[in-house]
Amino acid sequence: MTKRVAILAFMLESNNFSPTTTEADYRKRCYLQGDEITAELEKDAPKLPSEIVGFSNEMKRLGIDWELVPIVAADAEPGGSIDQDFFMSTLKLMEGYLRGAGELDGVYVASHGAMRATGDFDPDARVYAMVRDVVGHGVPLIATLDLHANVSEPMATLTDVLVAYLTNPHVDQRERAAEAANIMVEMWDGMTPHQHFIKVPIAAPTVTLLTAQGPYADLIDYGQTKTGGDIVNVSVTAGFIYSDSPKCGMSVLVTSRNDAKPGKALAEDIAKRAWADRERFKKELTPLARATDLAASLGRDPSLTACIMADCADNPGGGGSGVTTFVTKAFTDAGVDGAFIGLLIDPAVAEKAHEAGEGASIDVTFNENPKTEFDDPLHLHVTVEKLTDGSFVGRRGLLKGRSIELGPCALLRCGGVLIGVASNRKQCADPTMIEQFGLDIADLRTVVVKSRGHFRAGFDEFFKPENIYEIDCPGLTSPVLNNFNWKDLLRPVYPLDEDASWKGPG
Repeated sequence: MTKRVAILAFMLESNNFSPTTTEADYRKRCYLQGDEITAELEKDAPKLPSEIVGFSNEMKRLGIDWELVPIVAADAEPGGSIDQDFFMSTLKLMEGYLRGAGELDGVYVASHGAMRATGDFDPDARVYAMVRDVVGHGVPLIATLDLHANVSEPMATLTDVLVAYLTNPHVDQRERAAEAANIMVEMWDGMTPHQHFIKVPIAAPTVTLLTAQGPYADLIDYGQTKTGGDIVNVSVTAGFIYSDSPKCGMSVLVTSRNDAKPGKALAEDIAKRAWADRERFKKELTPLARATDLAASLGRDPSLTACIMADCADNPGGGGSGVTTFVTKAFTDAGVDGAFIGLLIDPAVAEKAHEAGEGASIDVTFNENPKTEFDDPLHLHVTVEKLTDGSFVGRRGLLKGRSIELGPCALLRCGGVLIGVASNRKQCADPTMIEQFGLDIADLRTVVVKSRGHFRAGFDEFFKPENIYEIDCPGLTSPVLNNFNWKDLLRPVYPLDEDASWKGPG
């Protein structure tokens, strides 16, 4: 008998300090419904979340007689809390499609897990609750999460299994969706999952959450050594503190087969390990003055090894505006040579460059109409080096194989500094974002990216870990957590509160 699986996505990483996320933000990236999802899946480089592609491909690979029932796929760049009215209208749209879908054998939801709405701390749980209200508790409901998800008790109790990414930078979305597909098939064969959830009061700076090495990597790796046998899945989500929500913090999720005891024991083990290792969730950043001196030295001396720097406090991938000018001003004032900075997200500057044309010398003002307190205006005289339409397919890391629309883009030169400008907000995580301007990244001495960590998977063919620097600048995604006025975050939480205590699971 054909298995009918409803597929939906509602994704947003909410930074509550950023401007509100609206319908327009979703329309820029992905907002599809019904048959539009099926049609998009057939493209070589769909704009759908990679998880939907991964789930569908795995069902086909397994040879399952199944029918994809498309609901709604909504995905936006990380930004402020989602507008409540728009959230509710999309939820209603999803419910309408789901109620009209007929009898279902499973529901797969692609979530980020750190969504916050302007009137709701836990919209992710509201999505799951809507699904349960429609299909009941006898139909498998499995969701995938970003490892920056802020998981709540309702999210864990409403779903059968939550499967989180294992990699940061995120390069395993399709694999985790494939894992979700396999778990669903196993449930059809009679397996009963038991999901155990523990919250640990650690809300670490995002720069400490890489999975190649470090305290978070050790937790992830340990959990994966325990999968198989009694254990279906181990997910440790570090959370996204900028949501400023009571849900923030590290979550341990362990799902066991047919018996709750093994999952409970392992979840408690991992949670205790996380708390015992909490002091490692700290990191020193590179001061802007030191970063500027280093870039100047690299421009003067070609024998030195080139480097990449992350303006991680202004990461569009975490809700940053993408157009703070602290690094640009420092580099141009210091006369740095051989540097690229980008992408600065300023559609007005991009438009002026396109109007002037390649080769033109023009005066531009970044942040002529500031949107956040960190968007200081900067006036520069520049030469327009290259213009593009900003359309391409990502080739590495997070964006590999996904259609990208940056809108009109421009490469500007100010002295020895090249500035990449885009119109649509997205972190500079893929080398194609620079190569679109005809640049060879290997020829650059210093590359500064508006990104937190995903650039590492995109640019690792050019820069080794020892040649990566994270700059300490102001911004909406600063890893210096004391810079923020927290309102809804549950306190105490480590490392923001170094004297935080925890009595352990239960």
